[in-house]
Amino acid sequence: MDLLTTIANWVDKIPEQKACIHREDFLTYRQLWDRSDALAVWISTIIPNDNSPVIVYGHKQPNMLTAFFGCVKSGHAYIPIDEALPIDRILRIIGNSKCKLIISPTCLPDELVFDKSIIVCDESKKFDLSLSAIFNEFSGKRPSIERRVTLDDNYYIMYTSGSTGEPKGVQLTLGCLTSFVEWGLAEFRIQANQMFLNQVPFSFDVSFMDSYLALVSGGTVRCIDKEMIANPRELFKEFQVADDTNIWVSTPSFAEMCLIEKTFTQSMFPKLHTFLFCGEIFTNKCAQKLTDRFPQATLYNTYGPTEATVAVTSLQVNQKMIDDYSPLPVGYCKPDCVIRIIDEQGRALPDGEKGELAIVGPSVSPGYFQNPELSKKVFYVDQYQDKSFRAYKTGDAAYIQNGLVFYCGRLDFQVKLHGYRIELGDIEENLRLIAIVKNAVVLPVTKDGKCEYLTAFITLADQERANEFELISSIKKQLADRLPDYMVPRRIIFKDAMPMNPNGKVNRKKLQEELQ
Repeated sequence: MDLLTTIANWVDKIPEQKACIHREDFLTYRQLWDRSDALAVWISTIIPNDNSPVIVYGHKQPNMLTAFFGCVKSGHAYIPIDEALPIDRILRIIGNSKCKLIISPTCLPDELVFDKSIIVCDESKKFDLSLSAIFNEFSGKRPSIERRVTLDDNYYIMYTSGSTGEPKGVQLTLGCLTSFVEWGLAEFRIQANQMFLNQVPFSFDVSFMDSYLALVSGGTVRCIDKEMIANPRELFKEFQVADDTNIWVSTPSFAEMCLIEKTFTQSMFPKLHTFLFCGEIFTNKCAQKLTDRFPQATLYNTYGPTEATVAVTSLQVNQKMIDDYSPLPVGYCKPDCVIRIIDEQGRALPDGEKGELAIVGPSVSPGYFQNPELSKKVFYVDQYQDKSFRAYKTGDAAYIQNGLVFYCGRLDFQVKLHGYRIELGDIEENLRLIAIVKNAVVLPVTKDGKCEYLTAFITLADQERANEFELISSIKKQLADRLPDYMVPRRIIFKDAMPMNPNGKVNRKKLQEELQ
């Protein structure tokens, strides 16, 4: 499949069909394609001689997709950044990526003025350039097809949590994305002209499960934004408008939140026939409730790290699966990849034995952007079907039984919370940057194998803590200035000293026991 050509064919067939909807705003296929063409021509004139990545900043604006395609049509990978991310975090991503261009379909915060980058912003008079002006000036112009990203070029770079406190950029090529899209179309039996519900931000790769599967099949992406999610009344008002949804894509946590409302049933979404879940553990309880309330729908559980392009396993979850397995398996591996369960020496383990899950195949990332040392630790080359492929050691514990993959949690200090992958060391490093914090250990509080929330154990530089409430509020506020909200621990426990083990390291196991 030529991904861009496939979408272009739909532009010719259904030019006036809506490609993306967000509230009252929308883009037709023709608008999406013509605007991204104009943007690509402009990008090629200002960055003509390199393929440096371009940052695209915003939330659920349809022109986010315009910017994505404008980048790749001009030979540049894009870095999606959601506006909910703290300024400090964004500045670190800008610094690491060494980007020369920032594009935004919304208003940029004043703090994001970056003297080494050209900034295009559509809703601010602060900048000379605007997307609207570019669309008008370069209207009707077509970029050279030769400039497009090729199969081995980076298509996008997704920044995730890093254990050192610095975000790391996961490089994904057009070949990686094509492998996922071809598999997803067949695996989930995607038909033409379907309405996809998009819940997760474009900076989170689960969004590729709705946006790209929709656009290569002539479908429509309907975006749910963070304000709706924060306000159930507004969310369910939007659902009344979105009753034509055919395919629901989200984290399981979002579905669990919606299930609290008793009217969240098949009658609310009479045309809904498919649920696609990714990003965290899909529990039996959630699966059972959805099965009961949406009898016409098929449920899919999937698994995959960002480093292997969205998802590499899939399982159709039916009543028999719910009854026979607890927890649910994450599914069977996609046919062009192989999952190996390996021991600490990298040797393959037999069926049923737990070890580290490694992924081999064309879905695997080339490595971390500008970080060869970290890449060497987890990426390597392996053989599959008599060919050499990139491989990735996920750090996830798992086992395989009769081809079914069972996820058993993290091997290290990385957790999934509400669909977001979080390095606990990242939070700890940022806590230690707060003046009053001497040391910090962050641990997950789990229930039924799922991370419910985070707790931080903290020792203070000054042991005086007369008002713990004010201290906790201050620490959380300072941390929220550096990290996304979902990475701020819900609970903080002060310790006079951290328990240590014989080799002089913090005894995390003993701290974990305090949370039981």
